Amino acid sequence: MTATGYGRRMPQPVLDIVALRSLTAIADCGGFHRAAHSLALSQSAVSQHVRRLEKTLGSPVVEREGRGTRFTPEGRLLVEQARRILAVHDEAVRVLLDTEGDTVTIGSTEHAADQFLPRLTAAVQEVRPGCRVRFRIDRSARLVEAVERGSVDVAVYVTEAAATEGTPVGGLPLTWHATPGWAPPPAPAPVPLVAIEDPCAIRRRAIATLAAHGVAATVVGDAGYLAGVLDVARTGVGVALLAAVGPAPDGLSPYDGLPSVTPIPMSALARPGADPATVAAAFEAVRDLLRPAG
Repeated sequence: MTATGYGRRMPQPVLDIVALRSLTAIADCGGFHRAAHSLALSQSAVSQHVRRLEKTLGSPVVEREGRGTRFTPEGRLLVEQARRILAVHDEAVRVLLDTEGDTVTIGSTEHAADQFLPRLTAAVQEVRPGCRVRFRIDRSARLVEAVERGSVDVAVYVTEAAATEGTPVGGLPLTWHATPGWAPPPAPAPVPLVAIEDPCAIRRRAIATLAAHGVAATVVGDAGYLAGVLDVARTGVGVALLAAVGPAPDGLSPYDGLPSVTPIPMSALARPGADPATVAAAFEAVRDLLRPAG
Protein backbone atom coordinates (compact mmCIF):
# COMPACT_ATOMS: atom_id res chain seq x y z
CA MET A 1 0.00 0.00 0.00
CA THR A 2 1.19 3.54 -0.67
CA ALA A 3 1.00 6.36 1.85
CA THR A 4 -2.39 7.29 0.46
CA GLY A 5 -3.71 3.77 1.03
CA TYR A 6 -3.94 2.83 -2.64
CA GLY A 7 -1.89 0.10 -4.31
CA ARG A 8 0.04 0.90 -7.47
CA ARG A 9 -1.51 -0.90 -10.44
CA MET A 10 0.44 -2.25 -13.37
CA PRO A 11 -0.09 -0.24 -16.59
CA GLN A 12 -2.81 -1.65 -18.83
CA PRO A 13 -1.55 -2.98 -22.19
CA VAL A 14 -2.72 -0.88 -25.15
CA LEU A 15 -3.38 -2.10 -28.69
CA ASP A 16 -2.20 0.49 -31.19
CA ILE A 17 -4.95 1.53 -33.63
CA VAL A 18 -2.52 2.11 -36.51
CA ALA A 19 -0.97 -1.32 -35.98
CA LEU A 20 -4.41 -2.95 -35.86
CA ARG A 21 -5.24 -1.30 -39.19
CA SER A 22 -2.08 -2.77 -40.71
CA LEU A 23 -2.94 -6.20 -39.34
CA THR A 24 -6.44 -6.20 -40.85
CA ALA A 25 -4.97 -5.00 -44.15
CA ILE A 26 -2.68 -8.06 -44.15
CA ALA A 27 -5.73 -10.25 -43.59
CA ASP A 28 -7.77 -8.48 -46.28
CA CYS A 29 -5.02 -8.28 -48.90
CA GLY A 30 -3.38 -11.64 -48.28
CA GLY A 31 0.12 -10.49 -47.37
CA PHE A 32 2.49 -7.75 -46.22
CA HIS A 33 3.31 -6.38 -49.67
CA ARG A 34 -0.30 -5.90 -50.77
CA ALA A 35 -1.24 -4.55 -47.36
CA ALA A 36 1.53 -1.95 -47.52
CA HIS A 37 0.39 -0.89 -51.00
CA SER A 38 -3.24 -0.53 -49.91
CA LEU A 39 -2.22 1.59 -46.91
CA ALA A 40 0.34 3.67 -48.83
CA LEU A 41 3.02 2.54 -46.38
CA SER A 42 6.36 0.79 -46.75
CA GLN A 43 6.43 -2.95 -46.18
CA SER A 44 8.90 -2.43 -43.32
CA ALA A 45 6.41 -0.08 -41.61
CA VAL A 46 3.70 -2.73 -41.78
CA SER A 47 6.13 -5.30 -40.38
CA GLN A 48 6.98 -2.96 -37.51
CA HIS A 49 3.29 -2.58 -36.73
CA VAL A 50 2.90 -6.34 -36.49
CA ARG A 51 5.94 -6.64 -34.23
CA ARG A 52 4.46 -3.94 -32.00
CA LEU A 53 1.28 -5.97 -31.59
CA GLU A 54 3.24 -9.14 -30.94
CA LYS A 55 5.22 -7.37 -28.22
CA THR A 56 1.99 -6.19 -26.59
CA LEU A 57 0.43 -9.67 -26.69
CA GLY A 58 3.62 -11.53 -25.91
CA SER A 59 3.11 -14.03 -28.73
CA PRO A 60 3.48 -14.17 -32.55
CA VAL A 61 0.42 -13.30 -34.62
CA VAL A 62 1.69 -13.69 -38.20
CA GLU A 63 4.17 -16.23 -39.55
CA ARG A 64 5.84 -16.37 -42.94
CA GLU A 65 4.95 -19.43 -45.00
CA GLY A 66 6.84 -19.59 -48.28
CA ARG A 67 5.78 -16.55 -50.31
CA GLY A 68 2.68 -16.05 -48.23
CA THR A 69 1.71 -15.50 -44.61
CA ARG A 70 -0.18 -17.51 -42.04
CA PHE A 71 -1.97 -16.23 -38.97
CA THR A 72 -1.38 -18.00 -35.69
CA PRO A 73 -4.43 -18.87 -33.56
CA GLU A 74 -3.70 -15.75 -31.49
CA GLY A 75 -3.41 -13.76 -34.71
CA ARG A 76 -6.76 -14.98 -36.02
CA LEU A 77 -8.43 -13.98 -32.75
CA LEU A 78 -6.71 -10.59 -32.85
CA VAL A 79 -7.92 -9.90 -36.41
CA GLU A 80 -11.51 -10.59 -35.36
CA GLN A 81 -11.20 -8.24 -32.39
CA ALA A 82 -9.32 -5.64 -34.45
CA ARG A 83 -12.23 -5.36 -36.89
CA ARG A 84 -14.59 -4.59 -34.01
CA ILE A 85 -12.20 -2.08 -32.44
CA LEU A 86 -11.59 -0.26 -35.73
CA ALA A 87 -15.28 -0.11 -36.60
CA VAL A 88 -16.13 1.50 -33.26
CA HIS A 89 -13.08 3.79 -33.39
CA ASP A 90 -13.77 5.03 -36.91
CA GLU A 91 -17.43 5.66 -36.22
CA ALA A 92 -16.54 7.59 -33.06
CA VAL A 93 -14.05 9.72 -35.01
CA ARG A 94 -16.63 10.43 -37.68
CA VAL A 95 -19.34 11.39 -35.19
CA LEU A 96 -17.27 13.26 -32.59
CA LEU A 97 -14.45 14.77 -34.60
CA ASP A 98 -16.08 15.56 -37.90
CA THR A 99 -13.22 17.80 -38.98
CA GLU A 100 -11.93 15.96 -42.06
CA GLY A 101 -14.19 17.63 -44.55
CA ASP A 102 -15.57 15.53 -47.35
CA THR A 103 -15.33 11.85 -46.34
CA VAL A 104 -17.05 8.78 -47.79
CA THR A 105 -17.05 5.41 -46.03
CA ILE A 106 -17.24 2.39 -48.33
CA GLY A 107 -18.10 -1.08 -47.09
CA SER A 108 -17.36 -4.41 -48.75
CA THR A 109 -17.46 -8.08 -47.97
CA GLU A 110 -14.07 -9.79 -47.83
CA HIS A 111 -14.83 -11.62 -51.07
CA ALA A 112 -12.97 -9.71 -53.84
CA ALA A 113 -12.51 -6.68 -51.57
CA ASP A 114 -9.07 -6.10 -53.12
CA GLN A 115 -10.87 -5.60 -56.45
CA PHE A 116 -13.97 -3.74 -55.26
CA LEU A 117 -12.35 -1.12 -53.02
CA PRO A 118 -9.85 0.42 -55.48
CA ARG A 119 -12.56 0.75 -58.14
CA LEU A 120 -15.05 2.22 -55.70
CA THR A 121 -12.43 4.67 -54.45
CA ALA A 122 -11.61 5.84 -57.96
CA ALA A 123 -15.30 6.18 -58.83
CA VAL A 124 -16.07 8.26 -55.73
CA GLN A 125 -13.05 10.52 -56.14
CA GLU A 126 -13.87 11.13 -59.79
CA VAL A 127 -17.17 12.76 -58.89
CA ARG A 128 -15.85 14.25 -55.62
CA PRO A 129 -12.23 15.32 -56.16
CA GLY A 130 -10.27 15.58 -52.93
CA CYS A 131 -12.73 13.38 -51.08
CA ARG A 132 -11.22 11.16 -48.39
CA VAL A 133 -12.34 7.52 -48.62
CA ARG A 134 -12.58 5.22 -45.62
CA PHE A 135 -13.08 1.46 -45.79
CA ARG A 136 -15.01 -1.06 -43.75
CA ILE A 137 -14.76 -4.79 -44.49
CA ASP A 138 -17.33 -6.92 -42.73
CA ARG A 139 -19.96 -9.60 -43.20
CA SER A 140 -22.88 -8.72 -45.45
CA ALA A 141 -25.55 -8.46 -42.76
CA ARG A 142 -23.39 -6.18 -40.61
CA LEU A 143 -22.60 -3.96 -43.60
CA VAL A 144 -26.29 -3.47 -44.28
CA GLU A 145 -26.86 -2.58 -40.62
CA ALA A 146 -24.00 -0.05 -40.81
CA VAL A 147 -25.50 1.55 -43.94
CA GLU A 148 -28.91 1.78 -42.32
CA ARG A 149 -27.35 3.44 -39.23
CA GLY A 150 -25.49 5.88 -41.47
CA SER A 151 -21.95 4.85 -40.44
CA VAL A 152 -21.25 3.46 -43.94
CA ASP A 153 -22.18 5.49 -47.03
CA VAL A 154 -22.08 2.78 -49.71
CA ALA A 155 -21.67 -0.98 -49.31
CA VAL A 156 -21.39 -3.93 -51.68
CA TYR A 157 -22.36 -7.32 -50.31
CA VAL A 158 -23.67 -10.82 -51.07
CA THR A 159 -27.40 -10.41 -51.63
CA GLU A 160 -28.64 -13.61 -50.01
CA ALA A 161 -26.47 -13.07 -46.92
CA ALA A 162 -28.47 -10.03 -45.79
CA ALA A 163 -32.13 -9.32 -45.11
CA THR A 164 -32.07 -6.18 -47.30
CA GLU A 165 -31.89 -6.87 -51.02
CA GLY A 166 -30.48 -3.50 -52.07
CA THR A 167 -29.76 -2.75 -55.73
CA PRO A 168 -28.62 -5.73 -57.83
CA VAL A 169 -25.19 -5.02 -59.35
CA GLY A 170 -24.28 -8.36 -60.92
CA GLY A 171 -23.00 -11.79 -60.05
CA LEU A 172 -19.68 -12.51 -58.38
CA PRO A 173 -17.96 -15.35 -60.28
CA LEU A 174 -16.79 -18.22 -58.09
CA THR A 175 -14.06 -20.78 -58.75
CA TRP A 176 -12.60 -23.65 -56.77
CA HIS A 177 -9.05 -22.97 -55.55
CA ALA A 178 -6.45 -25.27 -54.03
CA THR A 179 -2.70 -25.66 -53.78
CA PRO A 180 -1.02 -26.43 -57.13
CA GLY A 181 -1.25 -30.15 -57.89
CA TRP A 182 -3.95 -30.77 -55.27
CA ALA A 183 -6.39 -33.63 -55.95
CA PRO A 184 -9.37 -34.83 -53.89
CA PRO A 185 -9.32 -38.30 -52.35
CA PRO A 186 -10.78 -41.08 -54.50
CA ALA A 187 -14.55 -41.61 -54.32
CA PRO A 188 -16.52 -42.45 -52.28
CA ALA A 189 -14.45 -40.37 -49.85
CA PRO A 190 -15.99 -36.87 -49.54
CA VAL A 191 -14.29 -33.84 -51.05
CA PRO A 192 -12.59 -31.88 -48.25
CA LEU A 193 -13.74 -28.25 -48.20
CA VAL A 194 -12.31 -25.14 -46.55
CA ALA A 195 -14.77 -22.30 -45.99
CA ILE A 196 -15.77 -19.32 -43.90
CA GLU A 197 -17.73 -20.44 -40.85
CA ASP A 198 -21.52 -20.30 -40.92
CA PRO A 199 -23.46 -18.23 -41.72
CA CYS A 200 -21.79 -17.84 -45.13
CA ALA A 201 -23.64 -17.80 -48.45
CA ILE A 202 -20.59 -18.94 -50.44
CA ARG A 203 -20.04 -21.86 -48.09
CA ARG A 204 -23.67 -22.87 -48.63
CA ARG A 205 -23.27 -22.43 -52.39
CA ALA A 206 -20.22 -24.74 -52.41
CA ILE A 207 -21.96 -27.51 -50.49
CA ALA A 208 -25.22 -27.20 -52.45
CA THR A 209 -23.46 -27.27 -55.84
CA LEU A 210 -21.55 -30.44 -55.01
CA ALA A 211 -24.66 -32.09 -53.57
CA ALA A 212 -26.64 -31.26 -56.73
CA HIS A 213 -24.02 -33.16 -58.74
CA GLY A 214 -23.97 -36.12 -56.36
CA VAL A 215 -20.53 -35.24 -54.97
CA ALA A 216 -20.11 -35.91 -51.26
CA ALA A 217 -18.28 -33.19 -49.35
CA THR A 218 -17.20 -32.38 -45.83
CA VAL A 219 -15.82 -29.18 -44.30
CA VAL A 220 -12.37 -29.97 -42.90
CA GLY A 221 -11.41 -26.42 -41.98
CA ASP A 222 -13.15 -23.10 -41.45
CA ALA A 223 -12.39 -19.64 -40.15
CA GLY A 224 -14.23 -16.49 -39.22
CA TYR A 225 -12.71 -14.48 -42.06
CA LEU A 226 -11.27 -15.00 -45.55
CA ALA A 227 -7.58 -14.77 -44.63
CA GLY A 228 -8.02 -17.71 -42.28
CA VAL A 229 -9.63 -19.74 -45.07
CA LEU A 230 -6.68 -18.96 -47.34
CA ASP A 231 -4.24 -19.99 -44.60
CA VAL A 232 -5.95 -23.36 -44.19
CA ALA A 233 -6.29 -23.95 -47.95
CA ARG A 234 -2.56 -23.27 -48.41
CA THR A 235 -1.77 -26.28 -46.21
CA GLY A 236 -3.26 -28.50 -48.92
CA VAL A 237 -5.92 -30.10 -46.72
CA GLY A 238 -8.82 -29.11 -48.95
CA VAL A 239 -10.34 -26.97 -51.68
CA ALA A 240 -11.99 -23.56 -51.23
CA LEU A 241 -14.63 -21.79 -53.29
CA LEU A 242 -13.37 -18.24 -53.84
CA ALA A 243 -14.21 -15.14 -55.84
CA ALA A 244 -12.78 -15.40 -59.35
CA VAL A 245 -11.97 -11.76 -60.04
CA GLY A 246 -8.39 -10.56 -59.99
CA PRO A 247 -5.34 -12.79 -59.50
CA ALA A 248 -5.49 -16.01 -57.51
CA PRO A 249 -4.35 -15.69 -53.89
CA ASP A 250 -0.68 -16.43 -53.25
CA GLY A 251 -0.05 -20.16 -52.93
CA LEU A 252 -3.36 -21.19 -54.53
CA SER A 253 -4.52 -21.76 -58.09
CA PRO A 254 -7.87 -22.48 -59.76
CA TYR A 255 -8.95 -26.14 -59.65
CA ASP A 256 -11.24 -27.35 -62.43
CA GLY A 257 -11.86 -30.91 -61.28
CA LEU A 258 -15.17 -30.11 -59.56
CA PRO A 259 -18.56 -28.93 -60.91
CA SER A 260 -18.63 -25.28 -61.92
CA VAL A 261 -20.50 -22.87 -59.68
CA THR A 262 -22.85 -20.15 -60.91
CA PRO A 263 -22.02 -16.57 -59.90
CA ILE A 264 -23.55 -15.45 -56.63
CA PRO A 265 -25.73 -12.30 -56.79
CA MET A 266 -24.27 -9.12 -55.31
CA SER A 267 -26.08 -6.00 -54.17
CA ALA A 268 -25.11 -2.44 -53.35
CA LEU A 269 -26.79 -0.21 -50.80
CA ALA A 270 -26.41 3.49 -49.99
CA ARG A 271 -27.34 5.24 -46.77
CA PRO A 272 -30.42 7.46 -46.84
CA GLY A 273 -29.49 10.96 -47.97
CA ALA A 274 -26.24 9.94 -49.68
CA ASP A 275 -25.13 12.10 -52.61
CA PRO A 276 -26.90 10.71 -55.73
CA ALA A 277 -23.91 11.27 -58.04
CA THR A 278 -21.60 9.43 -55.65
CA VAL A 279 -24.03 6.54 -55.31
CA ALA A 280 -24.51 6.25 -59.08
CA ALA A 281 -20.76 6.27 -59.72
CA ALA A 282 -20.08 3.66 -57.02
CA PHE A 283 -22.83 1.32 -58.20
CA GLU A 284 -21.64 1.54 -61.81
CA ALA A 285 -18.07 0.77 -60.76
CA VAL A 286 -19.25 -2.47 -59.17
CA ARG A 287 -21.33 -3.35 -62.21
CA ASP A 288 -18.29 -2.80 -64.45
CA LEU A 289 -16.20 -5.18 -62.37
CA LEU A 290 -18.89 -7.88 -62.31
CA ARG A 291 -19.99 -7.50 -65.95
CA PRO A 292 -19.30 -10.79 -67.78
CA ALA A 293 -16.49 -10.60 -70.33
CA GLY A 294 -17.27 -10.86 -73.99
